[in-house]
Amino acid sequence: MRYGSLFTAAAAVLTLLLTGCSGPDGREADDGVIRLRFQSLAWQQESVDANKQLVEEWNAAHPGIQVDYVQGSWDSVHDQLLTSFEGGEAPDLIHDASDDLADFAYGGYLADLRGLLSARLRADIPAHSWGTTTFGDGIYGVPFLQEPRMIMANRKLLKEAGVRIPTAEDPWTWPEFREIGRRLTAVMGEGRYAVAWPLKEPVSVSLNLGLSAGGRLFHRAPDGKAVLRFDDGDAVVPGTIRAMTDTDRTASRATLGSGGSDTLPGFFGGRYAMVPLGFSYRQQIARQAPKGFDWVVLPAPAGAAGLAQGVSPQTLSIAEDSPHKKEAARFLDFFLQPRNAVRLARGDWMLPTSTAALGDPALHTPAHGWATGAAVARQLRPAPAPSVRGYPEWKDKVATPAFQEYYSGAIDLAELRKRLVSDGNRVLARYQRN
Repeated sequence: MRYGSLFTAAAAVLTLLLTGCSGPDGREADDGVIRLRFQSLAWQQESVDANKQLVEEWNAAHPGIQVDYVQGSWDSVHDQLLTSFEGGEAPDLIHDASDDLADFAYGGYLADLRGLLSARLRADIPAHSWGTTTFGDGIYGVPFLQEPRMIMANRKLLKEAGVRIPTAEDPWTWPEFREIGRRLTAVMGEGRYAVAWPLKEPVSVSLNLGLSAGGRLFHRAPDGKAVLRFDDGDAVVPGTIRAMTDTDRTASRATLGSGGSDTLPGFFGGRYAMVPLGFSYRQQIARQAPKGFDWVVLPAPAGAAGLAQGVSPQTLSIAEDSPHKKEAARFLDFFLQPRNAVRLARGDWMLPTSTAALGDPALHTPAHGWATGAAVARQLRPAPAPSVRGYPEWKDKVATPAFQEYYSGAIDLAELRKRLVSDGNRVLARYQRN
């Protein structure tokens, strides 16, 4: 026997050993049971429990279609998925975020869901949310959880300064927010600040909050290509943050490079009266705040566009290589029924995109700011840029260092505009060549 034949025979034996009792695709056993792998990125214990409970409920009711829960991690999901896609080992069901989907969608790794999802699920999620997972003519993920940026505030300090407590119906404006910062800092005294801005990731904060002031930065030219333009509305949020840090000295410079969790000890200790954070940070505050700490969840300031705010929802997708796309879509329909979407939202301390779920009374209680978040949810819109090809490179190589230097005082607004637009359009042009 020739060496080639020996290798072929050995490979065949090895394949049989590796697949065991699995079927030809490795996902269907000889007993006819279809097995789907669901990679979840849930990390808070309440969220992990909710995800696993729903998987167990599905498996109990569907003995012929069993779902295996696989734990993933937000820290490494992009590289891990890319490796699994290229190696033909991707999970059938994929938990990710809309701002991570573009390359996978355009690369052909994700299934177009338009012919797979139920009419109920399609109708239950607003069109603007579907816009976060639409690339070209296809839909490549179900947006199911969203997280606005809110202001976590020390109610006691706000009362001492005599400032008005804003609501979603009557929010602060950006100029009012700056003035309140001055009043708070004057009352709090030296070494303490009205605001801590955790800007370790400055791009998403600047762009998403910028929608409230009418900023977009990313626009579509007549030929459909994306172009960058820095208008007056784009300057409102960065200008406010820079003024509070440099001119007014009402925001702490020390927190500009911090993550959200890094600011919480200072918040609890009264060093900062307010911290703009993602909605899910309420879970950490509720668990870690000292006994008797009086805190309140406030909407972010409003601008020319009201409380409009960009978000990149968490998503659920189906791998293009999955041999059981229809069964995977059936699981998604179950997993995202309104009552289940409420369980997932409460487990993650976030808000559902589902219209029916968002109306659930459990998400409108004043406790921990749920009602304020639900009111703000009506104003959430797709983040301005993640669907644009070339956005990841622009964000990492152009925007992040430019915003960091601007907020630190190293460059002025004119230089920020030049870098974001001139340097940015050169990046986008490479991705949009015909």
